[in-house]
Amino acid sequence: MKTVSVRLNKEEERAFSAYADIMGQPLSTLFKKLMEERLEDEFDLKIAEDFVHREAKGEVETRPIEELFKELNL
Repeated sequence: MKTVSVRLNKEEERAFSAYADIMGQPLSTLFKKLMEERLEDEFDLKIAEDFVHREAKGEVETRPIEELFKELNL
C-alpha cells in the first residue's frame, strides 16, 4: 500500500479536520473519497465531450429506443 503525504497550512488543516470531524471519518478516507469522486466527474465529462465532438462530425448513429426494445425482446 502506498502512502502519500499532503502538506497543509494551518488554515487548511483546521478546515479539513473540522470537515472530517463533522463527517465522522478520518481525513485520509475523505481525501480518497473526494479524489475518487473528482476523477469520476472528470471521466464522465471527458466521455460527454467526446460524444459531442463525434456527433458534430456525424460519427454518431442513433435510433429509436423502441427498436432496441424490439431487438432485445422487451
